[in-house]
Amino acid sequence: MKPIVIIPARYHSSRFLGKPLALIHGKPMIQRVVEKVKPAVAEVWVATDHEEIASTVREFGGNVVMTSPLHTSGTDRCAEAARILSSETDFDVVINVQGDEPFISPRQIAELTACFTPGVQIVTLVRKIKDPDELANPNKPKVVIGANGDAIYFSRSVIPHVRGIEVRDWLNHHTFWAHVGLYGYLKGVLQEITLLPPGELETAESLEQLRWLENGYRIKVAETLYAGFGIDTPEDLARAMQLF
Repeated sequence: MKPIVIIPARYHSSRFLGKPLALIHGKPMIQRVVEKVKPAVAEVWVATDHEEIASTVREFGGNVVMTSPLHTSGTDRCAEAARILSSETDFDVVINVQGDEPFISPRQIAELTACFTPGVQIVTLVRKIKDPDELANPNKPKVVIGANGDAIYFSRSVIPHVRGIEVRDWLNHHTFWAHVGLYGYLKGVLQEITLLPPGELETAESLEQLRWLENGYRIKVAETLYAGFGIDTPEDLARAMQLF
């Protein structure tokens, strides 16, 4: 399997305008992300609809592909970029890395690509939840995993419910998994899932991966021990400046 990384990057974020261009100790955030993943894969592409982002990527020597401004998700932007790149480069797997993840580890890319054994369609990462506040936070999706290593369900609620145990003690009686929002897709599967209409579960939870499960796609999961964080707001950027 030959993977490429595609990093969807949009300028018009409702919570943080121009986020990919925000500087982290003198370098744009998008450059930090590209530099983190480059050791793990031969080809890294930034997919954007904004010329300022594109020119910034070119200035630091990165690869860029221009996409439509109409996409509603990073997955859709990745799919268009993959279609364009199919005529330029050879690849079997697309790794989707968000442009606001400057703390991503190249090891996580390796963890994703290692999952692509025969029959695997989509892969993602999980990590053990150790903090009760994270367990209760609906902005931190949880996942339950089958014996075969496939995701059974993702939810903003705490799943599963541990019957007969006080909620404050749940972490002492069950292993809960947090979803880490990195994905890998077979090239053809990526095109298929972006053609699917939104499903009822996806609409209820506002989690696009439920659309894929509802339509019978398998999502293989792998554990990562690395806990980074994405930058959604200027406050997150201030925290990143302290940690970088």
